[in-house]
Amino acid sequence: MASQISFNPAIDQYNAEDAPAPEVSIVMPCLNESDTLAVCIEKAQRALADHGIEGEIIVADNGSTDGSQEIARRMDARVIDIEARGYGSALMGGILAARGKYILMGDSDDSYDFLEAPRFVEKLREGYDLVQGCRLPSGGGKVMPKAMPFLHRWWGNPMFSKLARWWFRAPINDVYCGLRGFTKEFYLKLDQRCTGMEFATEMIIKASLYDARIAEIPVTLHPDGRKAHAPHLRSFRDGWRTLRFFLMYSPRWLFLVPGAILILAGLAGYALAMPGVTLRGITFDAHTLLFASLAILCGFQSIIFSVFTKTFAISEGLMPEDHRLTRLFKIINLERGLIVGAVSLIAGIALLIIAINQWREVSFGRLDYSHTMRWVIPGATLTALGFQTILSSFFISILGMRRR
Repeated sequence: MASQISFNPAIDQYNAEDAPAPEVSIVMPCLNESDTLAVCIEKAQRALADHGIEGEIIVADNGSTDGSQEIARRMDARVIDIEARGYGSALMGGILAARGKYILMGDSDDSYDFLEAPRFVEKLREGYDLVQGCRLPSGGGKVMPKAMPFLHRWWGNPMFSKLARWWFRAPINDVYCGLRGFTKEFYLKLDQRCTGMEFATEMIIKASLYDARIAEIPVTLHPDGRKAHAPHLRSFRDGWRTLRFFLMYSPRWLFLVPGAILILAGLAGYALAMPGVTLRGITFDAHTLLFASLAILCGFQSIIFSVFTKTFAISEGLMPEDHRLTRLFKIINLERGLIVGAVSLIAGIALLIIAINQWREVSFGRLDYSHTMRWVIPGATLTALGFQTILSSFFISILGMRRR
């Protein structure tokens, strides 16, 4: 998902060091956009000129073969050749080359009107870190007829936007809108990693997690003006990649909550099976204990994995420090984890020894499994939990080490 981003300065239009830095850099990712690129550049140039904004236009080209680069050069835009393929790669390279204090990014397919650029600049001047466009009516935006596929407009985009608000407290209504502005200083702090379509959602999620000042501006989405080829977006592929990315950045919903539900279900099973409760003709016995133990073991592993994931993400700078996790580690450190694990391991082994003794008492013959399994299954479960706790305590300590 992440790769080394580079661009070729040899094809830049001028020596950036000899020119005064502009206030705004408008970055357009490009892959065979000869149908619409000239229109987008012309609108961007007009918006800057009409409002007296010192700016530059950067076309981050991702390997076009239709003459897009020549169109951009002819219109005095800076062309940055990005070798690594991908929507995020193109934007990363273009933003890296940008010299402006403020960055405005937008697709070069004429679906966004760059005449709206000054509105974003105004918000950035007010001190916002990120100014997000919103095409959906829920945020005051407008989608022109045939500008957005039915499934995207009424299901995919609203659903992922709602998840972003729910899981990450993102103050936005359109997580996918590609027209947005931000300060370059803030962008560099985010240290973005995604080189594909997830680049846009990564920015929203990280900005929200880092408590950035985020504003939203309603915009209009127009039908894409391409004629030579279909849109680059692939509904189900990119939808799955977005969901996968959301889950990766939310170990609470991917691991912690499902794990807690499994453990509660397992404990409920134990409460019914240990005394052999019968409800409406259904007897909960040794088989229930077995399934309950399976739920507890899987749930415990899922919760531990959420801690692994969060600890690794924080140590690598993918997520900000979580004060709740810090407080947890002050209570549950390596030594206490080892003690808890050892107690569970010893208790489990003790129960298994009792079961073995019951077998010895019948001269190692046949057993009443309904009775014996009430010792064997909890014993095996506690032994496994103790062993997992000991190993996990060491591993979390290793993950939490500060590395240079």
